[in-house]
Amino acid sequence: MTDSQSPIVLVTGARGGIGRALCAQLYDQGWRVAAVGRDAGLLEDVPAQARIAADTTTPEGAAQAMAACTAQLGAPTHLAHCVGNTLIAPLHRTTPAQWREVLRVNLDSALATLGAWIESRRNAQAPGAAVLVSSVVAGIGVANHEAIAAAKAGVEGLVRSAAATYAGLGLRINAVAPGMTDTPLTAGMLKVPAMREGAGKQYPLGGVQTPDQVAQAMAWLLSDAASRITGHVLPVDGGFLHVRPLVK
Repeated sequence: MTDSQSPIVLVTGARGGIGRALCAQLYDQGWRVAAVGRDAGLLEDVPAQARIAADTTTPEGAAQAMAACTAQLGAPTHLAHCVGNTLIAPLHRTTPAQWREVLRVNLDSALATLGAWIESRRNAQAPGAAVLVSSVVAGIGVANHEAIAAAKAGVEGLVRSAAATYAGLGLRINAVAPGMTDTPLTAGMLKVPAMREGAGKQYPLGGVQTPDQVAQAMAWLLSDAASRITGHVLPVDGGFLHVRPLVK
């Protein structure tokens, strides 16, 4: 049950598959949830106590989201940054406009939003936790993913450095690195049964994971159960990064 002592979490990208699933899980656990997206009207069915319109790919938009959360619920003690897009294309077929957009949505947004959250916590003298979203392709070479791999590798570097810088303030900063996840972002790739089956065979545990499975890992990293975890990138990928499936 939500009360005035419940942690306050700001979830960006709340309209997406993972962000929406995380909002639902934390809301059900009694957290005070501020769901953020570019259009608050599209967040009406997202479980949250506050729904905020802001473009968190910019410092101004990220600061706006923090201010709105503070005004409606209080300063966010926790942050889950789920904004992102993807691009599957070889580098020689990736235009400058395309890779700039991938960097803007994935890396610029992470820098802006994490920076705004840290600024809101620097004088709080209270612990807090943030979790960002990377990708398995930042940790292992996957063909035709150069732009998104570079952007997500930047997110992982940001997480490690910021975790070191702000540990003394009691701020924990981590990330998850999902494999293929069944979200609106991947719907086009997974709508054909043969494509879904082929994608699932890449993973030692088999199949394509759900947004809820990624959100569960994020919720754990935000919780007190992970109070000794910081600067970590947790693969949520069915073993893709570290295990090769048995070939039969």
